[in-house]
Amino acid sequence: MQGVIKSYDPITHDGVVVSDTDFADYELAADALVGSIFRMLRQGQRVLFQVDEHGHATALRLGSEVDMGMPDIPSLR
Repeated sequence: MQGVIKSYDPITHDGVVVSDTDFADYELAADALVGSIFRMLRQGQRVLFQVDEHGHATALRLGSEVDMGMPDIPSLR
């Protein structure tokens, strides 16, 4: 899934990501950053993630605009 970080506390590692698909909030799983390049997250940061069996966001990773299916917008000249 694709989404945006809504909130993140670097001390407790609690956070919420909002899905681009259904605009639902998903709390971060305790292992959400394990194995990823992220040390912390910032509000508004775009991420790719999976939802675990408890309904929490996990396996966060960075995606390019191509990975996220962003529209191809020609640059203004």
